[in-house]
This record gives sequence, C-alpha cells and structure tokens, in this order.
Amino acid sequence: MKRVIVALAAAAAGAGALVCAPPAGADVVAYLVNVHVRPGYNFPNADAAIGYGNSICDRVAAKMGYAQLVDQVKADFRTADYYQGAYLINQAVNELCPAQIWQLRQSAAGYTG
Repeated sequence: MKRVIVALAAAAAGAGALVCAPPAGADVVAYLVNVHVRPGYNFPNADAAIGYGNSICDRVAAKMGYAQLVDQVKADFRTADYYQGAYLINQAVNELCPAQIWQLRQSAAGYTG
C-alpha cells in the first residue's frame, strides 16, 4: 500500500511539473547556427538571417500555403532545390516561432512537391 501511495505522489508531482513548465520559446542562436552551417543561404549578417526567418514566420502565421511558401523561398535564393527551401522554412518555424509549428504542419499536409 505504501508503494502505491509513493507512486501516486510521484506521478502527481511529475504531472504538476509538466503543467507548470514554461512554453517553448524562440532559440535565435540555434537558428543562426543552423542556417549559417548549411551552405547556400549566404546571409550578409545575423540580422538579415533573423529578419528573413521572421518573414517566414509571418507568412506561416498568415496561413500561406506550404507550396507557395517553398516556391517563394526557392525563388529568393535562386535555387530549384526543394530541400534548401524546406530546410530554411523548418529551421525558422522550429527555432524562431515554435507556436506556428502546428500551422506549418497543417499547410504542408498532402504536399507532394
């Protein structure tokens, strides 16, 4: 019986920690590292990279379709490489505006490129 009580207390404490955890926030440093390590973007400085990433976040928040978003990013970087466009979109949303992850997933559902 004592083990059951201890287990229940531990479970309740763990659940309380999950409820009190702060929401995920932006990680600008991770975004900068990831977009500067991968070749092809050639941002002149960190501010330009962050500004472009934030513009991606704004387009996702405005519910721009995934296909259109990928096409815009590819055009901006003069590439036909889908992965280069998708990588930057994913990095921006995951690191700069994680609250938009669900919206990005919704817009990308069914995308076949």
